[in-house]
Formats: sequence, C-alpha cells, structure tokens
Amino acid sequence: MTEHVDVLIIGAGLSGIGAARHLQAAFPDRTYTILEARDAIGGTWDLFRYPGVRSDSDMHTLGYRFRPWTQAEAIADGPSILRYIRDTATEAGIDRHIRFGHRVTCAAWSAEDARWTVDATHGEETVRFTATFLYSCTGYYHYDAGYLPEFPGIERFGGTVVHPQHWPAGLDYTGKNIVVIGSGATAVTLVPALADRAAHVTMLQRSPTYVAALPTEDATAIKLRRLLGARRAYSIVRWRNIILGTLFYQLSRRRPDIVKSMLRKAITRRLPPGYDVDTHFTPRYQPWDQRLCLAPDGDLFTAIRRGRASVVTDRIEEFTETGLRLASGARLDADIIVTATGLRLLALGGIRLTVDGRPVDLPETMVYKGMMLGGVPNFAFTIGYTNASWTLKADLVSEHVVRILRHLDTHGYTTCVPTNTDPTITPQPLLDFQAGYVLRSVHEFPKSGSRPPWRLGMSYAHDLLNLRYGKLDDGTLRFSRHPVTPRPDHAPRYSMG
Repeated sequence: MTEHVDVLIIGAGLSGIGAARHLQAAFPDRTYTILEARDAIGGTWDLFRYPGVRSDSDMHTLGYRFRPWTQAEAIADGPSILRYIRDTATEAGIDRHIRFGHRVTCAAWSAEDARWTVDATHGEETVRFTATFLYSCTGYYHYDAGYLPEFPGIERFGGTVVHPQHWPAGLDYTGKNIVVIGSGATAVTLVPALADRAAHVTMLQRSPTYVAALPTEDATAIKLRRLLGARRAYSIVRWRNIILGTLFYQLSRRRPDIVKSMLRKAITRRLPPGYDVDTHFTPRYQPWDQRLCLAPDGDLFTAIRRGRASVVTDRIEEFTETGLRLASGARLDADIIVTATGLRLLALGGIRLTVDGRPVDLPETMVYKGMMLGGVPNFAFTIGYTNASWTLKADLVSEHVVRILRHLDTHGYTTCVPTNTDPTITPQPLLDFQAGYVLRSVHEFPKSGSRPPWRLGMSYAHDLLNLRYGKLDDGTLRFSRHPVTPRPDHAPRYSMG
C-alpha cells in the first residue's frame, strides 16, 4: 500500500534530523517520514570511521541552532558528533519517524494530484510513498565509494591499501610504516591520529594545502557556560564564531597576502627550526580557494616535530611491491598505504526526478535561493556552505521551508514553484570552489544563476536576512491553488508557473 505524509524527508544525517526537528516544532500535527538508505542515524558521521575522524568546523556553528553543544571540545571527534545527532533525534522522538534501509530511487510530481510519488528500495522490494512536499537532505557526497585515481602498479603492492571512506574495523597499524596519500582535511586528520601507534607516518602530497592550528577546547565558551548557562553561552559563542569566521574569509578574499603571511608565521613557529615550509606548507592557490584545514592544538605539527610523521611533496610514478616510487626517483616503503585522495559527489543522492512525466535534467535546472529547483514544485534540498559550517545553512533552509509551508496553509495554496522568466540571468557553476572533488563533479549538478534569487550565496549574513526574514511571495516563487501548466516565455526547461 502507498503511504501518504505531508512532508517526506530524505536522509537521516545532520541535515535530515535538523529538518525534522524544525518541522516538528512548527507543525506538531503535520505528518512526516524520513527515508534513510543506510541502517543508522548520522549520515556522514556514521559512515566515516577512520582514526581521528572529527569536525573541520567548530561545534558552536556545526551544532544546531536549537540545541546547544555543551561539551568542552569545540573541535569534536566523530563519535561525539554522532552521539549529538542521535541524542537530538531521540529526545525529540524523531527516531520514530525514520524508515531505515530505504534508498530512494525516483520521485515523480503530479500537478493534477499536487503531490509527489516516491519509490524506494527496501531489501528486494520497492516501497512507495506519496507526499505533499519533498525535502532532500542527502548532502552531496557519494556514500558508496570515494574517489580513487588510477595508480600505476597498485596491484603489485604487497601491503594493505585503504581508502578512508571504507576503513576496516579490525585494521591493526601498530608499529607499521604508513603512507597517507593526500593533503586535504582527511589526510591532515589521519596523520597525527595514526602517528600515535604507527612506527612512522608519511603524508605524501602533490601540492600543499593551507593548515591552521586551533585549540580543541574553547576557553571562552567554557567560562560563559559556567556564568550564563548552556543556552545563552552557546548563542554568544556561536555568533562570535560566525562573525570571526566571516571576517577571516573576507580578509582572505580581499587581502590574501596578509592571510598567507599570518598562516605561514603560525606554522613556522610550530615546526622544527629550518623546516622547509615553502615546499611543504605553502600552497600555489589563494586562501579559501579551497577549504582551510584545521589541526586541533596543532597536532599535525606536533607529530612532525616529534619525528613521528613527515611530509613529502612529490608525484607518484608507480606502486611497487614494497611501497611507492616517486617522480623524483625517491622511494617510500610502506606496510599500509592510505588513499586519502578525496570524495565523489552525487547530486540529490542520485534520485531521479520527474515533473508531470518529464525527466528533470539537473544540469539544465537553476537553483532558487540555494535550496529549490526552478520548475520543480514543492521541493527543497540542503547544500551547506563551503566557507563555513554546513549546519549554519541547513538550519536556515529548514526555517525557510517552514515559512513556505506556513504560507501555503495560511492562503490555502497547494503548490509553490520557483519560476524564472528573466532571460538575462545566465547559468553558472553551482559551487564556485576550486577543490578537486568539486571540479570533478560540479557539471552534474544544477546551475547557479548570475543574480539573486538564483545565485547560490556563501554568506551567512545575507542568507539570514533573505531566508529568515525576506519576502516569500517575491514574484519568482509562484503559489497556486490549482494545477499549474508550463510557461513558454523565457522559462527554464522545466519551469512551471
């Protein structure tokens, strides 16, 4: 039998649980279900289980707006974040609305019925749901596999090759020589975590990345919690970190030489005297062209200073029986090689959308307010910031969905759909970000527009004003009480209005 709900949420990770909490608080009597492809709450934070896995944002901004983070660690490990998400779901009763092992494959909108029909695989069966509003909280990672380049001779290597996205539970690396290929956030996390037990860990990188050391514990947050209580302290520290993060990002974009000098001086102080900072920690790109990596308490630099870890900047020529041969002719012997070579992206979790029988070709659509698709009715999705915590944007998107649903109720509307009738708005890549995992896949995603409200912004202050307080009935988001039909005038390929 087909089950109908008011709102169907896809994904029970950080975004999905937050979306359910916002929805439930605003509409206690509205029905909703969360479909989760895996068998556990947590999304990314349940999937990634490599040693040292942690946040690369402070928990006062990665945490939900409605639920204070109260632990001492501001840069938290994966298990702590996972417990925070699960506790949020349990305390609000959200876990009772989750259907685990339900992988959504397709969703079809019917204007005649003003509802979505959603198919999900559950074991060997196909299960069908209908919903008035569809809310995708799948993130944009490909959960099945990470990115692995073609390495010549990898089959010859006699040791163990591991990708962080699929870390073996029983892998014993005690006393082993380990090479971690990569220089991004995962590699910067793994190297000091492995160095505690390994004989030696080498971070092998083609080019450096920017790394900043931050304290694991936020002393100000701890003091404020004692004086003001958890909720007031959380709000103050959250806003302080938002403001400081925004100022640092703007300084990075406008005066990159100042930021590069600051980062270089900070790194040099933490590394051994005479260390070749120019080769190993001076990137070719500007700060925040890619995401800045964090080293809590400078743990990466501590491991290097103690001789437990080292950095090699070179290219891989081939795998050998005992390790790697590099372009310089040097060889790295290893018992274990970790391919921290990046992620694969997947738009909307790979779900196929159709609108009145017509397939939605995602690269041909344009994103409205960074959270809806032009021409796709009663649909929203979450994509977080690349220059700040994911949850800052996820919370705002959830609040805006609540505003839309309340507007529908208040005026007796059944349908809302973003409609672009301005032919001067030109398509642009959705994410203006130079990270390899983005560049490899961004062509498979919807487009951003050249002007608001079709431009995907990366400014929390702008989104706060627009999504929390901005006008809903703006002439672009069209509301109706009856079935809608396509507009021929300048509308995107799948626009309705």
